[in-house]
Amino acid sequence: MEKAQLGRPRAFDAEEALEKAMVVFWSQGYEGASLADLTEAMGISRKSMYAAFGNKERLFRKALQCYSEGPGAYVAQALLAPTAREVAMAFLTGAVQANTRPGWPTGCLGVQGALAVGETGQVARDTLREWRAHGQQLLRDRFQRAVEEGDLAADADPEWLALYVMTIANGLAVQASGGAACDDLQRVADTVLRNWPPT
Repeated sequence: MEKAQLGRPRAFDAEEALEKAMVVFWSQGYEGASLADLTEAMGISRKSMYAAFGNKERLFRKALQCYSEGPGAYVAQALLAPTAREVAMAFLTGAVQANTRPGWPTGCLGVQGALAVGETGQVARDTLREWRAHGQQLLRDRFQRAVEEGDLAADADPEWLALYVMTIANGLAVQASGGAACDDLQRVADTVLRNWPPT
């Protein structure tokens, strides 16, 4: 009897359930998202959630991956732009669009998911710090390549430029979560790039 149950296919779409969990974490943060909120949104029982995704921390990590491949996919796409300035523009424009997408929570899961959390949210805070640092490292590496290729001046500082772009992107996320309009945030992104270092 037990073996028969183990062999049955899941009665829910795991990808769809994960996307719903992502939205809960995105809108409520890690600590704000209770197991009851998560399982209700996912349309499954706690037992099914644990069986499919593990504990809340693992579910959060999978939801963050889902975010990276979905609303946050602009990061990987921006890195493919031909020049450093276009990388920065695509990154910031992508952030604006992801942070203000109609029908989705405002702001960025990677910025807001672990703001103002206590001890129980330490894992989420650490996970998101690593996630943001990884994004910044990807930008730094791309800008370093731009220096080597002559697209950026030899004295340009890839580390600083990556921090600059990431800081602005994080600020855009905070402003979006506070209700700032997409057009206003895009104007901020455009203004930032007027100060982009010359080749």
